[in-house]
Amino acid sequence: MKFFIDTANLAEIKEAQALGVLDGVTTNPSLMLKDGVSGDENQLQRYVDICEIVDGDVSAEVIATDLEGIINEGEALAKLHTQITVKVPMIKDGIKALKYFSDKGIKTNCTLVFSPGQALLAAKAGATYVSPFIGRLDDATTDGVELIAQIRHIYDNYGYETQILAASIRNPMHIIKCAEVGADVATCPLSAILGLMKHPLTDIGLAQFIADYNKVNAVTA
Repeated sequence: MKFFIDTANLAEIKEAQALGVLDGVTTNPSLMLKDGVSGDENQLQRYVDICEIVDGDVSAEVIATDLEGIINEGEALAKLHTQITVKVPMIKDGIKALKYFSDKGIKTNCTLVFSPGQALLAAKAGATYVSPFIGRLDDATTDGVELIAQIRHIYDNYGYETQILAASIRNPMHIIKCAEVGADVATCPLSAILGLMKHPLTDIGLAQFIADYNKVNAVTA
């Protein structure tokens, strides 16, 4: 499974990169705003800055909802850096744009996916990634991880190469569950990735090892 970090914060991205497990980044205008990045020029520069930190794909979201606008924005974003993946919404003109970008060799991420049918259309249109928002489904009392499993089954049935990018991940257990059902990528906050390291028995065991080491060295000193 690939790990992407879902943020626009450069310090968090650098910390995740330093772990040695980061494969890419996803971000959006809301995350840009949260990090205090305003204005089109500054947001475009932030995408470039992110690409210079990580080695993998960086999803950059279009704002337009009409075909011409999506294509114009997407092509401009793709020109920023070879690692840019154009993030396209799951709407009718978005599907058309996915096909256009696929034919042009531009990587895409179909976002705001909440059903197997939407994921099927995205794959048919040639999306590089499809992003089911599992946390938002859980909030609506629907099993988000089950959607990942359904998409995995459909894609495997027909050999679609579109990668399942599990999004709206809230905690380490979401990551584990998505890994169990075969998601290709998990994009999540840094806290969720760091949470995978945590276990009380690890802490207890390490404390015991250190205590025993100190006892041995106290005796032999």
